[in-house]
Amino acid sequence: MNIECNRTVGMWIYQNGGGSEIEQKLILKLLERGINSVTGLNLRYSEADKSGLRCKGFNLADMDLFLSYNAGEQTVSQIYYYEQLNKLIPTINSYEAFRLTEDKFQSNMALAQAGVNCSDFFLCHREEPERIRDLFDDWGKMVFKPIDGWGGVGMALIENEHTLDTLMPFLNQMDIRHYYIEKYIDNDHTDFRIDVVDGEFIACYGRQASDKDWRTNITSGGQVIMREPNDEVVDLAIRAAAACKVDIAGVDLLYDREKEEYVVLEVNGIPAFATPAQEKMGLNFNEKKIDKIVDLIDKITQGTSK
Repeated sequence: MNIECNRTVGMWIYQNGGGSEIEQKLILKLLERGINSVTGLNLRYSEADKSGLRCKGFNLADMDLFLSYNAGEQTVSQIYYYEQLNKLIPTINSYEAFRLTEDKFQSNMALAQAGVNCSDFFLCHREEPERIRDLFDDWGKMVFKPIDGWGGVGMALIENEHTLDTLMPFLNQMDIRHYYIEKYIDNDHTDFRIDVVDGEFIACYGRQASDKDWRTNITSGGQVIMREPNDEVVDLAIRAAAACKVDIAGVDLLYDREKEEYVVLEVNGIPAFATPAQEKMGLNFNEKKIDKIVDLIDKITQGTSK
C-alpha cells in the first residue's frame, strides 16, 4: 500500500538500550499517518545561514517538527542549535521546557509556584558559603546537587558537621556560581517514576537504591522495580509535567515517611523507554508510549504542515 506523505519530522533518538527498535516503530507508525521521518539528526553537526539550519543535507526549517530524544549524547553545540531550531519549527519537547527540566532550581521553582509538592530547596551565591552552614543548623540532613546534573552524578549527602567540613573545600574549588541544596527526604530508598505524554498517564515503575548507596539512580547502582500506581502519584506527576510545560515527562517522586506524603523530586524531559531486559521483567509500556507520541506529533503537525 502506497501512502502519500505530506509532512516530515526530524528525529534524534538514542540508539542503545533498545532505542534503535523504538525509533523504527515510531517511523512505521508515523508513516501510517502520512508523516515521513528523517533520523539521526544530531544537531551538533548542523550548519546555519540566512536560508535556515541544515543537518545531514536537510534544511530543518523546512520540516514540520523535530523530536529530540537523546539525553546521553547532548553537547553544548547541539543545545545551542536546538534553541534556534525551536524558533523556526515546533520541537518536542520545546526548548523552553527542555532547559527548565535541565535546571533543578528553576524546575523546582516552577513546581512550587504551581502548588505542586516538591523538595524544600535553597540556592545561594558561592560567595556566601556560611548560608550552607546556617541551613544545616536548620535542616540537619541535606543534599548538595549540581543544578544541571543527571543520573545522581555530583550529588553529596550532608549528614553531619564532619561531612560538611569535608565538602566545603571541594565546593570552593568547583567552577560554579551558585550552591544548590535540597532538604533530605526521609524515605525507604525507593522511588516512583511516572511517565506522562501530552498530559496523560503512560506508566509507573520504580527504582531501588543498592545496599551501598542512598541514590536510586540506575547509574549510581540502583535497580528498576515494579510498582503499582495510585491516584495520588499519577495526579501529582501530571500536574508536575504541566507546571514544567513538557510534552513528554518522566516524573520522579518519593514518599516522605516523616510527613506521610508524596513529593516530586525531579521532572525529566527525556525519560527512557523500557529496555528489552526491563520488558522481560514486566515493564510493558513502550507500545502505549510510542502510540501517544505519534498522536502528539500528528496533532502538532496538522497545523504546521508545509
